[in-house]
Parts: sequence; structure tokens; C-alpha cells
Amino acid sequence: MVDRVVKAFPCRNKIINELFNLIGNPNESYPEALFLYGDSSTGKTSILKKFLSNSGSKYILVDSIGCYTTKILFESILNGLKYNDNERNVFYDKCDNMQEFIWELKNLKGIFSYIICIDNSHRLRDMEINILPAFFRLRELTGLNICCIFLSQIPLEKYFLKIGLPEIIKIHFAQYSKTEIQKILLNDFVSVKAYVGHRLSRNMQFDKKLLKDFFEIMDESFYNDYLNIFLSVFYRSCRDLTELKYVSRNVFEIYCTPILKGEIRTDDVSKLWRYISNPLKKALAVVYTRTETLVDGCELLPENSELENVKSLELPFYAKYLLIAAFLASYNAAKEDKKLFVKNSERKKKRLQTLNANAKVTDKMSTILGPKSFSIDRLLAIFYAILDEKVGLTCNLLTQISTLVQLKFLTYVSGENNIMDGSARLQCIVSLDFIFYIGKMVGFNVKQYLSDFM
Repeated sequence: MVDRVVKAFPCRNKIINELFNLIGNPNESYPEALFLYGDSSTGKTSILKKFLSNSGSKYILVDSIGCYTTKILFESILNGLKYNDNERNVFYDKCDNMQEFIWELKNLKGIFSYIICIDNSHRLRDMEINILPAFFRLRELTGLNICCIFLSQIPLEKYFLKIGLPEIIKIHFAQYSKTEIQKILLNDFVSVKAYVGHRLSRNMQFDKKLLKDFFEIMDESFYNDYLNIFLSVFYRSCRDLTELKYVSRNVFEIYCTPILKGEIRTDDVSKLWRYISNPLKKALAVVYTRTETLVDGCELLPENSELENVKSLELPFYAKYLLIAAFLASYNAAKEDKKLFVKNSERKKKRLQTLNANAKVTDKMSTILGPKSFSIDRLLAIFYAILDEKVGLTCNLLTQISTLVQLKFLTYVSGENNIMDGSARLQCIVSLDFIFYIGKMVGFNVKQYLSDFM
């Protein structure tokens, strides 16, 4: 089991072995709690998921950003531990407080070892005061062989020192070194080669046979030379592995272009460096924004419409999802969130089949009546629920909310200029057609998540 996980994460073998010694055998007694911490994109969640999927224990991983109330948190954990994937669509337990949660855990059927993983666990301190102490002592309170694993970007001492917690085993995920990042990026060579080959094959200026010959002779050493150049520019400014994978893949397409045109040889690294240096600097200037302008140029939008705003602004990738989340928060009731955004829900599958069959009367539709206000917490919870990838909560992300306000896509209802502390309330004031188009740009079906169309 350890070998499979180490193979997938070759730079984290020491941590993987430590996890195996602590929770690798479900027949042995687990520690009460583990605390995994480190910066974003250091592999905490990915490694834990891979490890637990091979461990033989029953486990559930929840994100406290999505589970922004204790009720949602308790119910998500109980349904993850009690039911299989197919059963989870049929049954849904109700749990309102910690006492009920402990009672439900005590009555779990079967003889299993259980692991509860809570991502962004530092947000639990904003909930009821008994939440953290109870989670850290679940084995004592339930009598089960159960371990709680807390994941956070923030060291334990900074937030939890004053609440009288027991001694906790801490595992630190240090930032990857330049050599480790290069090794991880090099492991993606096959998928990057296929991606860039597909992109370049659509370019009519390149001969198909030339492309085929080039990709047949391209090897890992050629890609490794490119990564040396790429990281010499990016490593000091960006250590986020997710962003580095995304940008390096797109810029690699530009790196291959002069070779295919016959202007530079594959072994002439100095000329390739001079050719790629300017695109790399441009890419560095827009890192985290997920724009495609380096390769595809500006996105084309319909003329003479309100969508011209997006054409001129080139709205960043995450800002598009934040805008969609804001629209959904404005036009859906908060009580509908669990039904709309809980993953693996049978209701969601049913909505796809009867999307237009049960449409509401037009004059009662929320999208006709107008937007309602929402909190920053609810906006972020919906954002993380609809986003397919993992991204940390950073100042950059919160700044993009302020940018949407400045662009007049969102407006304050109260708490103006208080986005950072979460007390602001906002409304989304873009039209339905506008948000449908934004959804189309990122491949997201907005209508599927609007209660008006259920």
C-alpha cells in the first residue's frame, strides 16, 4: 500500500511512511488526533486521499468552508461514515448538535476503524466553543477506534493553544524545493505531451507529418530542459504547484513553436531561452488569473451587448466562478444550498432529467423578483462547492471579490469594505443572460443550480 502512494507522490515518502505507522493498520489503535499543516499546494489533501483510499478504514473528508454550519458538518460526516455511495443518495441523516452527533457515532453498525478528515480546520474555531475539544476527544467520547485528522495552512499553536487541547501529533508539509517541483512536473510529461500535441495539431500552419515526427522524438530530457528555464523565472515568485502545472503546460506550447517552424533546433537551449523569456515574463505577470491570452488571444464575445465588459476586462478564471457563486447566492434561498450543492446527491441527478418540467410560475421566480443579499461565508461555500479543483483561501481570492464590486457586478448591502473579516453582505446585479454566458465560458451549467428551474 505504501509503495503505491509513494509512487504517486515520490517527494513525500517520509510523510507517507509516518502516516502508515500512525494509521496504516485499521486493526491497531489509532491516535485520537493528527494535525497536518503546511502552505497550499504542498500535497496535504491529495496525499491523504490517496493514502486513505488504500488503507482499508472507513473514512470521510469534509471541508469546513463548504460545511459552514455545525449542522451541515455533522450530517456530512455521519452520512459519509454510515452509508456507501449508492446508499448516500437514498438516506440522509439529520443532526443538529454535538450531543446527537456523539450518539449517532456510538450507534454506527459494523466493526470498523473510522477516520474523519477536516480540511481548513482552523475555521472550526468560529463555530460553537465545544466543537474543537469534542473532535479532538472523539475516541474517548464514543468508545470507537476513531481518529480525527485536521488539515490547515496555519500552525496549530497560533489558533488552538488557549482552548486546553491534549497533546496532538503534528505533521508538517514543507514547501517543495525547486528540485522536487521539477521532478513532480516532469512526472506529468506524458499528459503534457498529449495536451500540447492536441493543441498544436489544431493549428493549420503546422504540417501534420512534421508534428508527428517532432512528438515522436520529443523525450523527457527535452521537457526537463524546458522546466529548468521555466522554474528559473517562476520559482522565486510562485511555489503553488497547481499554478505552476497550469502555466508551464501552456507556455510549453509556445516553447515548441519555433522548433516546428524550423527556426531553432531542439538542442539549441540558449536560443530557446531567448525566445521564451518574454512570454515567461508575461505569464508571470498574470499568474493565478488563469487567462488564456498567451496562447489563444482574447476571448471573443457577442458585439453590442452587456457582455462587452468581459471582452475588455478578460475576467480571471476564479473571478468567473466567484461571480457565478454570487449569482447563485443572490437568487437561491439559503435553505436550498444543501440540496443544490451537496455532492453525490440523487436530487441533483433528478434535476438534470426534469430541468424544465417543473418550472415555477414566471412572476414568482427569484430571477424576476430580484437579487437577495448574501454573506461572504455563504459565497465562498458555494464557490468551493461548484469549483472542480482544489484552491486555497488566499488574499488574492478575496481581492477578486472586491474587484467584482468595483466592476459593478456585485454591490454592497451592508458592511462596505469589510470583505476580509467576512462581515460584508452583497448582492449580484448582473443579468441572467450575462451569468449564463459566463457559465458557458468555463463549462458550467448555471441553470442546473438555480432553484427557479428545479
